[in-house]
Amino acid sequence: MCVAPVLAGCEGALSSLDPAGPAAQSIAGVWWVMMAGSLVILALMMGLILFPFWKRHQPREVPETLWLWGGGLGFPLVVLAALLAWGLPSGQSMLAGRETPVYTVEAEAYQWGWNFRYPGEDGVTPEVLHIPAGEPVDVAITSLDVIHAFWVPRLAGKVDAIPGTTNTLRILAPEPGIYEGMCAEFCGLEHATMRFRVVAHASDEYESALDAALAGQEQP
Repeated sequence: MCVAPVLAGCEGALSSLDPAGPAAQSIAGVWWVMMAGSLVILALMMGLILFPFWKRHQPREVPETLWLWGGGLGFPLVVLAALLAWGLPSGQSMLAGRETPVYTVEAEAYQWGWNFRYPGEDGVTPEVLHIPAGEPVDVAITSLDVIHAFWVPRLAGKVDAIPGTTNTLRILAPEPGIYEGMCAEFCGLEHATMRFRVVAHASDEYESALDAALAGQEQP
């Protein structure tokens, strides 16, 4: 059962727990680790609560400093440090690297839609981003008005689109297909309808598909 489908997604085209790209897989891995860790901590806390009832005929005094330094400071530091060490590589996987430049497209957000531009090409493709499958693509994201957010749950995490600033997100679609995206930052009355698609084409078909889309001949 899905408790918060809008925030995390449990199934379907906007599922962050059904990853396709490597960045999304890394993020989903962090989610599962956090889920497992929270269950372990919950079991530990429940054990501490029940322990006095099992040993009610054998009272034992526990120093206050143990609860203060161990439970109040030491335990959270260990848990948070471990989570930070696990989570940082996941965030790093979404950033553009410093290696040989990869194919870069531009995502331009506005109330309430998206335009996508391509290197060396005139025109834009509204609401649909075309990319080659199996290749890393850097998406240079900006906004024309207010703050929006570019989010394709099955490919990567969300990155804000900020007026006057360009943030770059790296995505990779391993196979040809359609990946649903949306604005993940409340931006006004029509925020909920601010959706887009990422269409990944086979490498040998990408150029012709992009040319057709830019010429307004894209197939539904």
